[in-house]
Amino acid sequence: MTGQSDRWTELTGGQAGEEYAQRFARLAESGHDIHGEAAFCDALLKPAARVLDAGCGTGRIAIRLAEMGHHCTGVDVDSSMLAVARREAPTLEWLLGDLTRLDALGLSTGFDMVLAAGNVVPLLAPGTEAAVVRQLAAALGPGGLLVTGMGLDAAHLPLPEPPVTLTDFDHWCTQAGLTLRQRYATWNGDPYHEGCGYAVSVHSRPAM
Repeated sequence: MTGQSDRWTELTGGQAGEEYAQRFARLAESGHDIHGEAAFCDALLKPAARVLDAGCGTGRIAIRLAEMGHHCTGVDVDSSMLAVARREAPTLEWLLGDLTRLDALGLSTGFDMVLAAGNVVPLLAPGTEAAVVRQLAAALGPGGLLVTGMGLDAAHLPLPEPPVTLTDFDHWCTQAGLTLRQRYATWNGDPYHEGCGYAVSVHSRPAM
């Protein structure tokens, strides 16, 4: 990230792509459903929607959404993760870039959904979170949705304590012109309640 490393790079050294992909491959082989995020997002989208997967990692979710008929672009700061994504889905658009400077990547705006799953927000560089939320909101078209998933305690984060609270996050979203539409405790749609260790949030940009 601009000026300092993001928390993800500090944790992994930017070399976790293959290991990350293998972990999900093992989960799939053992019978786990690894496409819960994509199914959740698809239920919110019109057919053939435009989706920006911000912090796309190895592309697992974007690739699945593309298979479901959506037009997906993935952005990540970790080149090792993008190497896996490009290998698995070479025809999709994968961009190496800093989420604080999405506007510098030449992306068209007007996305129907911007997705930031997998603890993207808590793993940003400290102090950049509000700027990233502004960038993600700016990529949305009228009525577009920002969908995020984040851990709220150490059990749901690769960190000793959560660096971001939902109050902080909702405030940044409000500042960026977004409104909270729905919140869940899981990607399966389980109801959210105070004290949940994880939150899936759906914020919307006003329709014109």
